[in-house]
Amino acid sequence: MTGLSRLQQAIARHSGDGFCATAIPRLALMRSEKPSNASASVFEAWLLVVAQGSVRMLLGTEHCELAAGHYAVTTVDLPLSGRIHQAGATRPYLGLALSLQPAMLADVLLQMGEQARDLPPSAGMASGTLCTQLLDPLMRLLELLEQSHDIAMLAPLIEREILYRLLCGPQGAMLRQLALADSRLSRISRAIARIRGTYIQPLRVGTLAHEVGMSPSSLHRHFKAVTGMSPLQYQKRLRLQEAHRRLANHQDSAARIAFAVGYESASQFSRDYRNVFGIPPARDAARLRHRLLHGDRLD
Repeated sequence: MTGLSRLQQAIARHSGDGFCATAIPRLALMRSEKPSNASASVFEAWLLVVAQGSVRMLLGTEHCELAAGHYAVTTVDLPLSGRIHQAGATRPYLGLALSLQPAMLADVLLQMGEQARDLPPSAGMASGTLCTQLLDPLMRLLELLEQSHDIAMLAPLIEREILYRLLCGPQGAMLRQLALADSRLSRISRAIARIRGTYIQPLRVGTLAHEVGMSPSSLHRHFKAVTGMSPLQYQKRLRLQEAHRRLANHQDSAARIAFAVGYESASQFSRDYRNVFGIPPARDAARLRHRLLHGDRLD
């Protein structure tokens, strides 16, 4: 039996339908027996592993498809749109997600003898192929779900090994920036947190740049390198994703929601919404509510 087959069986044994937390801190499992519609959400710093099936993700204009045996690493809060592409009753989509903690990454770096240094800007998401060095500790982490008395002692040690393997791999430079408090990526992460916390309010890029210790031009350049968007585009995407969520949850009319998420013009909101979701907000609200009522799958 291959390592990937063992990973598939372990996830299948311990996962339910959808995204499920586990007894191991920061570890979640995913399972679906059918393809899903595209859904937009903000991904924090995660290691996302596909064991079976495939998932398609969109960040800005960049597409990424993860097939079985592949993984993605995200290092900042990214507004991603994704959908499960390949899944079935006999071969469901199976995956796992491990939340990445900057403090733990920094501690591993110190143990590795790394010195703090700034690095060139890098994207906030990267993908790779599972290798034996990464697959083995992932399997050992999952096996702890059958030995719950060992989780408290062994899970942190195995998690550190996983982080070490990631730091030594192709995504190492990107993760080093996440761990180093004064790196450009850490500053962009602080800028992102500021935008997320105040996305309804007007965004003044100059003020934001000053808060994170960067010039406006440097903030714009590095922000786009990490997220694929400018700060203003990122704020707009957050507003539209929140509007999409509210429309699905029967929360008021499209025009009222537009103003509630920070838009000053309902017509501009409608244009932006259609550009992102491919359908006007009022029609999308009717479609989303029909799906919730009848359980239909809409492509």
